[in-house]
Amino acid sequence: MQLPRWIDIGLLPLWNLAIALVVAGLVVMVIGHSPWQALTVLLNGALGSVRGLGYSLYYATTFIFTGLAVAVAIHAGLFNIGGEGQATLGGVGVALVALWLGASLPAVVMLPLLVIAAAGFGMLWAALPAYLQAWRGSHIVITTIMFNFLAAGLNGYLLVNWLRPAGSMAVESAEFAESARMPGLHQIAAAMGYELPSSPLNLSLVIALIACVLVGWFLWKSAAGYAVRAVGSAPRAAHYAGIRPRMQVLLAMAISGGLAGMVGINEISGVQGKLTLDFVAGAGFTGIAVSLMGRNHPIGIVLASLLFGVLYQGGVEVSFELQGFSREMVVTAQGLIVLFSGAMATVSAPLFARAYAALKGGR
Repeated sequence: MQLPRWIDIGLLPLWNLAIALVVAGLVVMVIGHSPWQALTVLLNGALGSVRGLGYSLYYATTFIFTGLAVAVAIHAGLFNIGGEGQATLGGVGVALVALWLGASLPAVVMLPLLVIAAAGFGMLWAALPAYLQAWRGSHIVITTIMFNFLAAGLNGYLLVNWLRPAGSMAVESAEFAESARMPGLHQIAAAMGYELPSSPLNLSLVIALIACVLVGWFLWKSAAGYAVRAVGSAPRAAHYAGIRPRMQVLLAMAISGGLAGMVGINEISGVQGKLTLDFVAGAGFTGIAVSLMGRNHPIGIVLASLLFGVLYQGGVEVSFELQGFSREMVVTAQGLIVLFSGAMATVSAPLFARAYAALKGGR
């Protein structure tokens, strides 16, 4: 039975999250800590201060980009697990443009160029495995996994041999010029006469929210988005209707890679101010859970990204505040939430379908 949208993307994810929190609480109890205390510390660390909220939103920004990237590919019938590599190449693009032009261009010109570079490099890196699947029959899952490793190797090669300052032992590029730094929220607030604690949250959050609106419009309001979804739902029928599946695969993966590449804006331009070796740190894979939990819809992805942002920031605070509660235990609790809220998101769907049918029949 088809569930209403308010159950499918609203009530069902909340139910799965509640189960995940209960199971995570049992694990916390088994290792000798109070689940309520751990939850209180987590929420206070993530939402209890302006600085903590800033960190949570900073993490959420990255997850919005990678979650949208996965969602666009899924609507085309593709499983893009190459977000790590596409985000890495987005950061490389940001670094190359920033180091090349940052000293000679003002921020009003430089920042849009960095956005274009991040999206462009990510699109190119995703278009290669898309071409291999559409025209050569290679499986997108295998090729995107391989391209993750290739991207990491390319990033390391560029840093060690070309971008690292002479005499430096650190595997990182030179510092960017100020014009190539995405303004932080506390800096914007200071310019408007308000004082906020410093945090990594920057203007990339606004770009991520704009991306949500554009992705929603593209998928459900544009002819090109309809063609992408048609290919994802029934490629043979779409082909007989005059839609070229190969081009839709290429288009969807290019958009997906461009969104993942935008992680470079948040991490490299907004926070690091230089290209580093492993700045993505698993965000591409977290985007898969974010997209699944958000039902591949921009609104759901924003909500799921906020949840994971709270888990990441609050988890750091829990590992600091609770003696004997290691970072590995935090990751275990996060993994349980991913398991129940993402991978097992449809397990409870039959229960809700029967309950909804009984309620509807009773009326």
